Amino acid sequence: MIYYLGLGSNLGNRLANLQLAVNVLDLRAGKVVGVSKVYESAPMYVINQPPFLNAVAKLESSLDPAKLLVLTKTIEKECGRIARERNGPRELDIDLLLAIDQGACLKSPPDSELRLPHPAMCERRFVLEPLADLDPGLICCDGLSVAQILRSDTIQSQKSQVFEHGVLSIHRD
Repeated sequence: MIYYLGLGSNLGNRLANLQLAVNVLDLRAGKVVGVSKVYESAPMYVINQPPFLNAVAKLESSLDPAKLLVLTKTIEKECGRIARERNGPRELDIDLLLAIDQGACLKSPPDSELRLPHPAMCERRFVLEPLADLDPGLICCDGLSVAQILRSDTIQSQKSQVFEHGVLSIHRD
């Protein structure tokens, strides 16, 4: 199965937090086969907090979505995330954005705790830009590609830019 995972951090060494997430995901969740550029963006929803660094990792994994969700929440805690207000500041956030099985995008039942595709993904430039780095033609929301959604006025009005001071990489021995 292929997963696209959103990575975010706005506390501590933000870039190091994202790199740690990539490394631990590759060690414990499957094989990270791609990582986007890193973007810096203003916070959404709770605006009185530091700016975020965001990226997207593409993961090949044999885990089912529910098990991957449990593992990502464990990884967040192990990497130093402290529970705070919803949408507030965080050391590390890992969101399951999309799960693709045999070329088809999985959709979870509406009453499921895990919602795939991620319900807010297509309203967030900080998710769509890094996702476009990995697969701009990916169809993800209402039959539209990532590249098409990025051109919408709502997304264009959000502030986000490439973070020139850092690159994430995949490390293997």
